[in-house]
Amino acid sequence: MRLHKLMPEYRGRLRLRIRAFPLEVASGEAAPRDILEQEWWLAAIQEPAAEFAPYEGDDWPSTTLPAFEAAWCAFRQGEEVGLEYDLRVRKAFFAEGRNIGRREVLLEVAGEAGLELRRFERDFSGEEPRRAVLEELREGRERYRVKGTPTLMLPDGRKLRPPIAYPRLRGRRVVGVGRLPCCGEDCLEQTRQLLEEAAGRRRDA
Repeated sequence: MRLHKLMPEYRGRLRLRIRAFPLEVASGEAAPRDILEQEWWLAAIQEPAAEFAPYEGDDWPSTTLPAFEAAWCAFRQGEEVGLEYDLRVRKAFFAEGRNIGRREVLLEVAGEAGLELRRFERDFSGEEPRRAVLEELREGRERYRVKGTPTLMLPDGRKLRPPIAYPRLRGRRVVGVGRLPCCGEDCLEQTRQLLEEAAGRRRDA
C-alpha cells in the first residue's frame, strides 16, 4: 500500500514493476491459513491506514496462482490499471474475505478496477499467463536470488530494505516479533526516503 500511495510522486523518476513470486510453487505451500492468520495483526499494526479484517469464510484459497495470473493479465492493459488491480486483489483477500483463488472473484475485481473485461477474460482464459508467472518466478530465484516476499530491488539486483517488522516462527507458530521500525505516517516517510535512495542509485548507475 505504501508503494502504491507514493509512486505518483515519482512519476518519471521511478517505475514500480510488480513481478510474480508464488510461494506455493517456490516452497510448496499456498497461503497457509494457520500462519497468515497469526501474521494478520502484525500487518495491521504497521499499516493502520490499510484495511484488514479477519477472514471468516470456510473457502480459504487453496491456491493463489490464479491471482498472480490475473494480475499479469491486468498489467497488459496498462501500468496504472495494473497497479490498481493488484491493490484491489490484495484488499479483496485481506480486508473483504474473498477467495482470490476463484476465477469468478478475480473477474469481479477486474470490473471493479475498470479493466476492459472482454480483453481481460480472453487473456485470462489462455495458457500464456501461467507460463509468464512461472517464468517470473524462475527469473526471480535464479537471476536475482529472491527467497521470499516482499522483496524490493533495483533492476540491477541491488536489494532495498523496506521498513517492515518480520515475525519469528518456531514450527508453525509466531513466537516473537522484531522491533517495529515505524508506524503509520512515519512508515510512509521512511518508505519515501527509501524511494529517494533508489532514485539516486538509478541516477548514479
